[in-house]
Amino acid sequence: MKYVGIDISKEKLDIHIRPTNTFFVVKNNKEDILKLTKELKELNPEMVVMESTGGLEMPLLISLFEEGIKVASVNPRKTRSFALALGYLEKTDKIDAKVISHFAEAVKPSLQVLPDEKTREMNALMTRRRQLMEILKGEKNRLSSCLESVKKRVDGHITWIKNEIEDIYKELSIHINSKIEFQEMEKLLTSVIGVGKVLSNSILSGLPEIGKLSNKEISKLVGLAPINKDSGKMRGKRMICGGREDIRTALYMPTLSAIRWNSVIKSFYERLIASGKPKKVAIVACMHKLLIILNSIIKNKKEWDKDFKSKSLKKVV
Repeated sequence: MKYVGIDISKEKLDIHIRPTNTFFVVKNNKEDILKLTKELKELNPEMVVMESTGGLEMPLLISLFEEGIKVASVNPRKTRSFALALGYLEKTDKIDAKVISHFAEAVKPSLQVLPDEKTREMNALMTRRRQLMEILKGEKNRLSSCLESVKKRVDGHITWIKNEIEDIYKELSIHINSKIEFQEMEKLLTSVIGVGKVLSNSILSGLPEIGKLSNKEISKLVGLAPINKDSGKMRGKRMICGGREDIRTALYMPTLSAIRWNSVIKSFYERLIASGKPKKVAIVACMHKLLIILNSIIKNKKEWDKDFKSKSLKKVV
């Protein structure tokens, strides 16, 4: 069985194949990615693994996935820790590719399941919306302290950003309305008190696994499952870590709304506060609870109502 590790940079792809110890380099462009995909399909490896590199990996990842090649994208921290465990203190592209292929063979990470093209486009739009919201926040802060001669320019930029955000919402609506599955899921998600368009769009675009995984699995995927920190007699503080930060961010404000208006989340929050939990801990726990509710609703394909709360969600809320 052959395992392929690929180290990705802006200009090139370093490829290492185990157990033949084959190494070669190709350019990171569309033409060479297509050639590499054909070569790897003929090779028929057990798995191809690469690191998540902020989007640089996506053209290759999509190309391999669409050709039916088993592929996985992993967090660079995992492969780096693996390299240190193997004794690699140095770090080069060639060594990284070799370590990644070894990691693939030893760890066998979960295979990548990419959403369809429309979902990927929606995810890109939501990412752009978050970027614009950050820029808008910064411009509003500058507006209060800038000189009058600059104020008009800042005002103009704020207006432009707001128009861009509005255009993104319109485009997202077009994507949702073009697919019956999206429409049905949006209706289910927004039936929960506290959940609006922003969170439903974030989930539709960035969490396609919702409703397909168990409550425990979806919590770990998003990074809202408390992780044990125990060793021997020591019992550490449970903390959340990793996961999809964009989904956690999108969950925050709807959770605050749900704490105020959703009877299930509100009573859960009040019980936590009454038991002495800090407010921030209680809010994160409510985010976790809201995620579980949304996962259950999509899995059961039934809107949020009294009957659904009393029966279908009895074990999870």
